[in-house]
Amino acid sequence: MSVNILGGWIAAFLTLSIFSYLYKDNPFYKMAEHIFVGVSAAYWGTLAFWNQIVPNLFGRLWPAAEYSSLEGFNVAWYKLYHGLHFLSRSIFPISEDGTIIGIPGDQTQNLTYIFPFILGVFMLFRLIPSIGWLSRWSLAYVVGLAAGLRMYGYMNSNVLAQMYGTILPIEWLPELSFFGNLGNIFNTLVIIVGVLSGLFYFFFSMEHKGVFGTVSRIGIYFLMVSFGASFGFAVMGRISLLIGRFNDLIEYAHSQYYFATFILLGVMIVTLYVLSRKPDEASEV
Repeated sequence: MSVNILGGWIAAFLTLSIFSYLYKDNPFYKMAEHIFVGVSAAYWGTLAFWNQIVPNLFGRLWPAAEYSSLEGFNVAWYKLYHGLHFLSRSIFPISEDGTIIGIPGDQTQNLTYIFPFILGVFMLFRLIPSIGWLSRWSLAYVVGLAAGLRMYGYMNSNVLAQMYGTILPIEWLPELSFFGNLGNIFNTLVIIVGVLSGLFYFFFSMEHKGVFGTVSRIGIYFLMVSFGASFGFAVMGRISLLIGRFNDLIEYAHSQYYFATFILLGVMIVTLYVLSRKPDEASEV
């Protein structure tokens, strides 16, 4: 059996296992769920370690250098690297002749990265109850730093950019045709009316009656159209994924894959039937 056929069987099994939840919660679904979470965590963890931590942290603490050219503090500093090399030669390599020591790359040494290294070690102390409180320092630093950086990004993209997008001039451009200008003006008016009426709807200091109530009701219509478009777009994306999985199941049902879809589906149906006929231990008690 080739690797492609084996991969098709595994893909068909996992897809059918996830779909089996439509029947009820069962061992097939739980196994597929655990495999998905475990493989995803391992994959992204490995990717982050080798693409981020090794070059950006270890590579700045111990960049590749000629061992004979080290002076002063770096002599003792790279002695520590020798100890780490003894623990893991793949993460902390040394050339075969021993002349080049350090993480390969074009990074320059920056010993201030020792502080994030220490904070990262503190996170591992979460596994030791007696000193687990040290991990709170690392978490507080990460949460505070992320909140500050995210706030700046969100203010630019979700607040200021949206405000700039609603401040549009109503002007007649000579380089556009008559209908082109009408279309631009219409779009601008729709944006202005939609923004203002939507804001009126969330203004609760006045009772929504009369003209104020009419404007807020128009805002409801704009909000519903926006929510409907967002929901429809999300559903369309999920349906496209579902169609892709069905296409794969149809492909794996061919003789090229030894009718994997039909065989696995039959085995799962029989197994679920047997499990459903098994007497409930709780009811017997």
